[in-house]
Amino acid sequence: MKKQSVFCLFLLISTFFFAPLAAQKRPPIIGVSHIALLSASVEASRAFYTGYLGFEEPFSVKDDQGALILTWFKINDRQSIELFPEKEAGTDRLYQIAFDTDDSQAMRDYLASRGVKVPEKLAPGRIGNLNFSVKDPDGHTVEFVQRMPQGKTRLDEGKHLSARRLSARMPHVGILVGRLEEARKFYTDILGFREVWRGSRDEKVLNWVHLRVPEGEDTIELMLYDQLPGPRERGTVHHLCLETADIMKTEQLLRERPLPPGIKPCSAVRTGINRRRQINCYDPDGTRSEFMEPVTVDGKPAPSSQAPPPR
Repeated sequence: MKKQSVFCLFLLISTFFFAPLAAQKRPPIIGVSHIALLSASVEASRAFYTGYLGFEEPFSVKDDQGALILTWFKINDRQSIELFPEKEAGTDRLYQIAFDTDDSQAMRDYLASRGVKVPEKLAPGRIGNLNFSVKDPDGHTVEFVQRMPQGKTRLDEGKHLSARRLSARMPHVGILVGRLEEARKFYTDILGFREVWRGSRDEKVLNWVHLRVPEGEDTIELMLYDQLPGPRERGTVHHLCLETADIMKTEQLLRERPLPPGIKPCSAVRTGINRRRQINCYDPDGTRSEFMEPVTVDGKPAPSSQAPPPR
């Protein structure tokens, strides 16, 4: 009887202390916030993202000596391209991808409850938003951002939205993935992303998997490789997608604008495996901006591939 009482007490204490952790609920993940890139020449990148693509640069951060730490190119009130000066030549141009949430602290606590390594505490970022970063299974930095009322992004709403910008939405970002199942454990099992499409160049091997954020319409494109490209070749794979309603009009505008020095011409219009018309442009570091129409050429969805992943 005494042993039974002790056991019941143990169960009661265990339930009291561990039930809240097990019941931790994931806060909403609303959409893609930004993609952050590394640049060998900020001035050359600025000529591409502002002068050529038409995005305004609403604010930047500098150190005590006046050297640039990072800057922002605004796509819309919720999305942007962040640019950091490179610290080492010949490295991967992708710095991080980021997602919007309405509660960074709750997201940090949720990820901790699922065994993801998180920072011990949160603090406002450089422009006043509450954010933190974790690593996905492929080593990509994934940031979660809560836009705070006094943060610069909220205070800049409705501003710096140039009529020259060639797109007003970034529907997806693309990242390299070595092992699909490991990536799915993180993005679908833990974060709650939903798979919406699979694509392949042929029937032998799967090349792309699209995952949609759980509380929004934006997606990430997992680009599958058996052998990952070297750091210098990853800029054409890691990419951002920019939505355009009329790809032919976008092509005309690109032709009419002077090409910045050191920038190779954008590709011709083509129809991708997903049956959407697109154009690929490349910044001075080779990072790809993929202009794409939101619908397929005939309005019918592209069939999902049944091919197996590379590994």
